[in-house]
Amino acid sequence: MSVKIGIPPFLLQIANNNREVIVEGKTVGECLQALIARFPEAEKVIMDTNGKLLKHIDVFINGVSIYPEELTKTVKDGDELYIVNIIVGG
Repeated sequence: MSVKIGIPPFLLQIANNNREVIVEGKTVGECLQALIARFPEAEKVIMDTNGKLLKHIDVFINGVSIYPEELTKTVKDGDELYIVNIIVGG
């Protein structure tokens, strides 16, 4: 499946200032791994050492949050993913 990943501002420098990247994958996890294969530094910004999304990272498909399925959520050809850095505080 061909999926577009919108690159958020906090990843632009890592992604050579590409605002979007087309990747292949059947799940969100496969798509993110394809992104990481192209831009290895992205891994430490979005994934923990166990290969899961960091707690402050959310992924949207076509504008809808996919929490809690996250990495196992299937994607369709033409879907658009967007990685969001959730800001928390107190």
